[in-house]
Amino acid sequence: MSDPSSQYEPREPSRSSVPAASSASSAPSVSAEPSASFASAAPAASKIRILLADDHALVRRGVRLILDREPDLEVVAEAGDGAEAIDMARAHEADLAVLDIAMPRLTGLQAARELAALKPGLRILMLTMHDNEQYLFQALKSGACGYVLKSVADRDLVAACRAAMRDEPFLYPGAVTALIRNYLDRVRHGEETSDHILTPREEEVLKLVAEGHSSKEIAEILFISIKTVQRHRANLLQKLGLRDRLELTRYAIRAGLIEP
Repeated sequence: MSDPSSQYEPREPSRSSVPAASSASSAPSVSAEPSASFASAAPAASKIRILLADDHALVRRGVRLILDREPDLEVVAEAGDGAEAIDMARAHEADLAVLDIAMPRLTGLQAARELAALKPGLRILMLTMHDNEQYLFQALKSGACGYVLKSVADRDLVAACRAAMRDEPFLYPGAVTALIRNYLDRVRHGEETSDHILTPREEEVLKLVAEGHSSKEIAEILFISIKTVQRHRANLLQKLGLRDRLELTRYAIRAGLIEP
């Protein structure tokens, strides 16, 4: 990685219609405006406990300033590499791990795979300077539910943390484009699953899940019970061979049920 002190020059990112970061590749600025309204965050009584891993102390300090100023977020442990992140996860109760990709001993990608196996309930975000499709897909395969660029961490990281705890994906616009390109490649090579494997009701539930609705909201929209929604969701994961809400969202985009 480059000298972290040179990565703190703030940039003015362009806005997008999805929760997103710009494609620049510098470290986080700590001079941003306050993040989105706390009304959408978790109650202060139950703070989101965060494990932060980056091999540059200066970067960790900047990211911690961004996170700790939020009333619902708390950094409970820091690590300087992937191996230490795993040790910290064993020693501390954390809800969310924020991992850099390029770290010594174990990379963030390697650590993500081990953490996903060690603590299945732990949410994982990748915070990186790399706007790179290869890293993006590896991060998603490793169990990450979001991919945030350091260049706009001051704007997007807090929202990404809260989205992760709602079991929602957080991707920047370039990542969505990469997912679509990957889908088109799979179609050209005949790798896509056949259509019509879902019932109409399952498609309805899938669309609402991908749009970010909770089980309670879906139940109210479709006039069914929450337990029925949960059963449909479990069936979707089993039928499609998927693991979580992020993969359901990717499938819904490929199936044309929602717009990216």
